[in-house]
Amino acid sequence: MTETEKSPLLGSRKEEEDEEVELSKCGATLCCDPRRFLHRYLVLIVMCFLSFGSYFCYDNPAALQDNMLKDLDISESQFMSFYSWYSWPNVILCFFGGFLIDKLLGVRLGAIMFSLFVTSGQIIFASGALIQNIYLMYFGRFVFGIGGESLAVAQNTYAVKWFKGRELNMVFGLQLSFSRVGSTVNMNVMQPVYNFIGKWYNGFKCLGVSLFVGAGTCVFSLLCAFALAFFDKRNDRVLKKEAATSDEVVRLTDVRYFPLTMWLICIICVAYYVAVFPFVGLGLVFFEMKFDYSPFLANNVNSLVYIISAVASPLFGFLIDKSGKNIFWVIAGVLVTLGCHAMLAFTFINPYVAMSTMGLAYSVLASALWPMVSMVIPQHQLGTAYGIMQAVQNLGLAVISLVAGIIVDSKGYLILEVFFMAWLCMALIAAVFLYLVDATRGGKLNLSAKKRHQEAEAVQEKEEEKKPLN
Repeated sequence: MTETEKSPLLGSRKEEEDEEVELSKCGATLCCDPRRFLHRYLVLIVMCFLSFGSYFCYDNPAALQDNMLKDLDISESQFMSFYSWYSWPNVILCFFGGFLIDKLLGVRLGAIMFSLFVTSGQIIFASGALIQNIYLMYFGRFVFGIGGESLAVAQNTYAVKWFKGRELNMVFGLQLSFSRVGSTVNMNVMQPVYNFIGKWYNGFKCLGVSLFVGAGTCVFSLLCAFALAFFDKRNDRVLKKEAATSDEVVRLTDVRYFPLTMWLICIICVAYYVAVFPFVGLGLVFFEMKFDYSPFLANNVNSLVYIISAVASPLFGFLIDKSGKNIFWVIAGVLVTLGCHAMLAFTFINPYVAMSTMGLAYSVLASALWPMVSMVIPQHQLGTAYGIMQAVQNLGLAVISLVAGIIVDSKGYLILEVFFMAWLCMALIAAVFLYLVDATRGGKLNLSAKKRHQEAEAVQEKEEEKKPLN
């Protein structure tokens, strides 16, 4: 995208004439000047809520697993198809979504458009439940998926645009935290909502109305997309920025030139996430069967990964910003998660221990992994790069969600846990290989925070020297 993200969005050319006046009126205040700390962090709050509705509704099936199985009269495999139908479109579409953000739509219009898909998909999903039509529900999850992961790509692109530098790990951690807040609220609220609505409706009608309540969070996130577009346009105009403007041309074929480190990051991402999200999707019944928990207690322990990560992600992101060494943090996160799955599979230790620890490990990995993309890919290709990462992740989630449901139906949860542990071993191998490859190329991804800052200052000095003198 050029010309300040196709500037007519939420603004006009006439506003450019007033930019100096605007800065003179509010440029000295903390909340109006885009260069100020407070302004950027107020925008960050809106940025974090951009995907709140998507994450809240993504795990609606997990929070209402027992009710869906009973009200819709479906099997575990059919239930897990709700997650697969979310993931299938993103095997391709979120890659093109990232490319469209870089090349055509821009991050502002892209975020609004993808938020509309999320809201529409949840409404269709709820409508399907209301009339007990599982195929309409599949279609709703498909539409929801078209927007969900591409919206995450837009959110990541926003984060790098506003906070690239020392704060990026913390910002990714905070975004992850707010996303997990959405999932956590869903896990703990949807069942009481279902019970409350059950006073007036029964069976699948109660389920459908409950899912319509969830759609309200998607509308809230859509409003955040409009607000963020306004703030981002104002930032580019006031600071005379050209969003993603340069002599660089974004081409789809440039993907083949992405470095090996980028593809290893993608492998780690998919191998790790398929051992977390599908497990949470099936965890409710697992804790009821193995530990003889009530649905309420099972839901509580199943949501611990999201609850812990909501609190821990920004803290670990801040710590990684201060320490650097991103690859070592990723390896630690994979190892700890592997230990947690082994504990759940082979022991009867209180599952609160394993799930709480898994939440910490997930926070560490996500906070360290996602910012590494911006360290190996130029900024004008970040939307495409994050789109590829989301696409690969969703290919894995789509396939593994189906396989996980089949394993549970035919072999049971012990074999399922061994299956997840095998994927974590693959993530560990890829992380070690990433460290070795990065080390042969200068160790950029695993620098300490101090050395990384020194290199950034050196690059900035070189760029200043290249600027022509007035």
